[in-house]
Amino acid sequence: MGKVAVGAAVVCAATVCAAAVLIVRHRMRNSGRWARAMAILREFEEKCGTPIAKLKQVADAMTVEMHAGLASEGGSKLKMIISYVDNLPTGDEKGLFYALDLGGTNFRVLRVLLGGKEKRVVKQEFEEVSIPPHLMVGSSDALFDYIAAALAKFVATESEGLHVSPGRQRELGFTFSFPVRQTSIASGALIKWTKGFSIEDTVGQDVVGELTKAMERVGLDMRVSALVNDTIGTLAGGRYYDQDVVAAVILGTGTNAAYVERAQAIPKWHGLLPKSGEMVINMEWGNFRSSHIPLTEYDHVLDAESLNPGEQIFEKIISGMYLGDIVRRILCRMADEADLFGETVPPKLKIPFILRTPDMSAMHHDTSPDLRVVGSKLKDILDISNTSLKTRKVVVELCDIVATRGARLSAAGILGILKKLGRDTMKEGYKQKSVIALDGGLFEHYTKFRTCLESTLKELLGAEASDNIIIEHSNDGSGIGAALLAASHSQYLGEDS
Repeated sequence: MGKVAVGAAVVCAATVCAAAVLIVRHRMRNSGRWARAMAILREFEEKCGTPIAKLKQVADAMTVEMHAGLASEGGSKLKMIISYVDNLPTGDEKGLFYALDLGGTNFRVLRVLLGGKEKRVVKQEFEEVSIPPHLMVGSSDALFDYIAAALAKFVATESEGLHVSPGRQRELGFTFSFPVRQTSIASGALIKWTKGFSIEDTVGQDVVGELTKAMERVGLDMRVSALVNDTIGTLAGGRYYDQDVVAAVILGTGTNAAYVERAQAIPKWHGLLPKSGEMVINMEWGNFRSSHIPLTEYDHVLDAESLNPGEQIFEKIISGMYLGDIVRRILCRMADEADLFGETVPPKLKIPFILRTPDMSAMHHDTSPDLRVVGSKLKDILDISNTSLKTRKVVVELCDIVATRGARLSAAGILGILKKLGRDTMKEGYKQKSVIALDGGLFEHYTKFRTCLESTLKELLGAEASDNIIIEHSNDGSGIGAALLAASHSQYLGEDS
């Protein structure tokens, strides 16, 4: 019996030892995996670094590229497009004006009654119309006839007191957020369609001409007095309420900037100098690139797999279209190399753009003790359940690194514009206020992104100069801004209202 008992004890001890070895191995493997996950995170954080010295180099590079783009066509990655907008709203505008905002699968028609300096916007009405999918790939006439018919229907609902003066033509500002080669304030040839549109017979045509012919076909007497994009609309909307607005930046799904330049500072402008002495420049700053921008392997792969490789590099690291997908790519690497979410990589984590920036923002702003929002987003979007608090904290930190880099680079871009205008420093005994109008869902809704951008700009400018630089949210520039530009470029300017 004694031998049996001893044997049993030995077997038990061996089993316990084996179990202990397995537990230790498991823990060691787990800690090894965790160390790998942390190594991936720290390496990414280091490569995304945006110290002030680097941001100042980015700002200087932006200023240099602005000069080059103004000097000659194709002289820079920045297109620096001459917009032909040489009269921004002053606040004195009066009368009824229309706007059409076409930038995606919906379009908006607006009417605005302006009452001059005292009354400003007396009344504003708008309607949103969705475009049937077949018209996005049909013929030019079919699309513009559909838009003109909706516009005519909207005009027919003008109520008491909302009419143009007798004998006058209605005037419209047309926000067209697709690449256009502008030839005057109210004409521009479509370079190419984007955002799911593919209508071959519009390419190379004047989009104002296409809309005008369609309005004539439906019997609508209306003149397009300004063709603009959403960034210039934001600049106009900002300037209408505040004459110190010098530039506008859109930070939404995409990104762009426009600003007011002295006409004499545009070497590639060969026309007569405008009476105002000013010209609005559409920078197309999403295409900016510089060796000083901190790019990582994830950014290079995202760019290579995109629809426009080598283009829009700045946009791909600061705009809402891409931020969530950068986070997804790093999580995918952690899942693959460090088993962050278990033995296999969750299949949905491999799907490009499945993690949208609004979801990233929701996770980044999660303040619950157990990071409940992070847990539910991972489960609902990526089918990843039972995540530990430790893992959720990694996700939040990753969101912070990606958003911080984007916000700080956006601030550097704004500093570049201020430098070009000579408004980045204090002039001796002269207080010059400069306002930047900002719009876009990323800026408006991603609070941590916005506060980081604002604090970085202050840091870059220094205490004294930053007192005179103001960032202002300019809501719905693309709509009301276009109506205001129709007013400031009206054929009836100078006549009594």
